[in-house]
Amino acid sequence: MARRVLVIEDNRDLADLVALHLGDLGCDVNLASDGITGFEQAQAGHFDAIILDLMLPGMPGLEICQRLRAQESYVPILMLTAKSAEVDRVVGLEIGADDYITKPFSMPELVARVKAVFRRIEGLCKPGHQPSKAISAGDLAIDVGKHAVTVAGEPVDLTAKEFALLAHFAMNPGQVYTRAQLLDRVWGYSHANYEHTVNSHITRLRSKIEREPTRPQYVLTVWGVGYKFNDQFRQ
Repeated sequence: MARRVLVIEDNRDLADLVALHLGDLGCDVNLASDGITGFEQAQAGHFDAIILDLMLPGMPGLEICQRLRAQESYVPILMLTAKSAEVDRVVGLEIGADDYITKPFSMPELVARVKAVFRRIEGLCKPGHQPSKAISAGDLAIDVGKHAVTVAGEPVDLTAKEFALLAHFAMNPGQVYTRAQLLDRVWGYSHANYEHTVNSHITRLRSKIEREPTRPQYVLTVWGVGYKFNDQFRQ
């Protein structure tokens, strides 16, 4: 079955080019040229991924992302941002975008990022990979299917990438991962100059799930190697 992708982009030439390359992947692509139409399409149809420009007429991309993440259903979101819009990229990731790519970009890079999103979602949905019930580790509970996390019964608001990172660790307690391995398995790509991204995400993740972030009990540092989930919590 073809994957369905919604492209919300007001530059029609760019949108058509993206659709052409995703079509070569076998994707069924829908286009929306303004934020309101894009949001309505995102709500009305089931999509496997959404490519979302941030600068849109009608409704800005950040608002679309925020509204979609407030809903129960989950769809991966890849943001398109201007090179200078670092603040928007950070905010977008914080409110739930899965990845971003800066303009101008090459089509091979965009296709690689979309394929990476698909691989990650496929990995979470493989039989035996996704637990039917929440993963429990001390006061921490993770429901992979609902993308929900609680600590001591209280809900924790994680971004999409923070959740994916935590879920990957919790499904493999005791396994040590280098930053490059985490980039490949959680982000779907591996580039040395992106390794600082792993550090910043783990720092933010610890601030949300650990009682004492400087003395973590869940996501542990293995000095000189990388990180692991405390094997004390093996299921």
